[in-house]
Amino acid sequence: MGSTVIYEDQDTFDDGTRYEMIATAIPKSDDYPEGVKYRFQYMAEDGRTLLRFDNYPNHPGVDRHHYHTPTGVYDDIEYTGLKAHVRQFTTRWTTAARGDQHARPT
Repeated sequence: MGSTVIYEDQDTFDDGTRYEMIATAIPKSDDYPEGVKYRFQYMAEDGRTLLRFDNYPNHPGVDRHHYHTPTGVYDDIEYTGLKAHVRQFTTRWTTAARGDQHARPT
């Protein structure tokens, strides 16, 4: 059984920063118990990660739902559903775009 894209969005801003968001429905498994695999990334013009939310299961020392900043990988993102996660990420990267790149997600 394959995957199906269930959410996708992207845009580039005047300053060259951009975001890409993709979520796919996949079969539920131990690695993806919600049946959703996602990667939401806000990046600099040169491609450097400014903020990324993902649920890749094999990052040592962090929970399944975690985020990346230029200074490292952190856990403690609450995942209550895809729609809420999209809102949380959008709020977080707009905060980063205003200059507070190290603020923790809400």
